[in-house]
Amino acid sequence: MQEKISHLTINMKASTINTLFQRIAKASPNLKLKLKQAGMDDKPEDFIKKTFVSSFYMTTGLVVSLFLVLAKLNVLKGILFIFVPFVFIVMFFYMIRLPDVKISKKEKEITKEIMFAGRFLIVELESGVPLYNAMVNLSKNYEVIGKYFKEITDKVDLGTSMEDALNEAVEFVPSEEFRKVLWQIINSLRTGSDVAKSLYSVMEQITKDQITEVNKYGKKLNPLAMFYMIVAVILPSLGITMLIILSSFIQFQLSLTVLLALAGLLGFVQFMFISIVKFSRPAIEF
Repeated sequence: MQEKISHLTINMKASTINTLFQRIAKASPNLKLKLKQAGMDDKPEDFIKKTFVSSFYMTTGLVVSLFLVLAKLNVLKGILFIFVPFVFIVMFFYMIRLPDVKISKKEKEITKEIMFAGRFLIVELESGVPLYNAMVNLSKNYEVIGKYFKEITDKVDLGTSMEDALNEAVEFVPSEEFRKVLWQIINSLRTGSDVAKSLYSVMEQITKDQITEVNKYGKKLNPLAMFYMIVAVILPSLGITMLIILSSFIQFQLSLTVLLALAGLLGFVQFMFISIVKFSRPAIEF
């Protein structure tokens, strides 16, 4: 009898937790679409559950590690546990953005190939190759965009019409530029117009947009370079020199630990600068 009660209690707790995950998933109506665009097969509630468990383990590991360090340094350790809920919330909201990170990565990969793949498709169509065969050839020559066209051709092989297969692909494609290309193909199929000519106009517009992005990136580099020169070159060199001079007057000893800490801070600033430049760079190849 006691075992049945304990099992019932466990089941009720599990049901309550699952209900909580489902409510969190419902609070994010776009989560299902984002998971599909990111190429993640998890259901929204399952993804929330995985994120919750991962955040719990990461928070536990971080808190235990800091506790051991503070215990060794004989610093107040009890105050650490006050920040546990805060650390868990930060970890949870950080990890729940994983689909957005994957979507952004896929979008950049698609942007790198979109011009070449579009031109390839136009050349194939102008050479008299049927649209289906052109998509099959494209799927064999381009790694990222080819996967989406392979899914389209596979659905066509299973009996889905070309227009329906393209409509399904448009919904889950993470790139706006790629979505424009697919929409243009769909419109051409509906109206019976020349697909190659329609694609040519779209590719011209995408080329102009990418050139604009490159120009914006060039303008961004000027203030970033200035920031790097001031913060990572001028201030450290002059600052260290002034610190050495002042230390001789105020009898402040510059230990190896202080110098290493300053070097670490300088390395962190330079790493952040490189990351900002790399993140700002448009994923475009001509």
